[in-house]
Amino acid sequence: MGLPCPLGEMTMHSMMYDDDRHWGLPDPERQPEFYDSVPTKRALAFLVDLIVSVVIAALIVPFTAFTGIFFFPFLVAVVSFAYRVITIANGSATWGMRLMGIEFRDRKGQRFDLGMALLHTTLFTVWCSMGLPQVVSVVLMATTARAQGLSDMILGSAAINRPSTF
Repeated sequence: MGLPCPLGEMTMHSMMYDDDRHWGLPDPERQPEFYDSVPTKRALAFLVDLIVSVVIAALIVPFTAFTGIFFFPFLVAVVSFAYRVITIANGSATWGMRLMGIEFRDRKGQRFDLGMALLHTTLFTVWCSMGLPQVVSVVLMATTARAQGLSDMILGSAAINRPSTF
């Protein structure tokens, strides 16, 4: 027999939720309203943000002497990256997320700052460019208690329904 664990019985659930005193995010079992419909809202927000990025990129094309047409997908990716970092750093949510009533919070329950916005957007961009990690991320959003994607799992963050200010 091995030595007893001084921390008691450890399960994946207890390691992620119950015994981690650093979590400042709402508990999905005690406050499920913070996570209601978040995966669907994130998907809709993604579509809104994609449309915004494509429109901004299209408005930039004339300023490239129309050469931007030849590398338009790359231009959209660059615009999307900048758009996501700026909007998330300034309000913890993109315009699409704000429209859907959700925002990001870090593991302490705080809104994202520039550093977290940059990290989250970098991971998001890498997953989108690789394909399979983005599929894994979507599956995680649909199946985890906090509706966390791959980037959220790595950073300890989550998208939640925006708390009421009243």
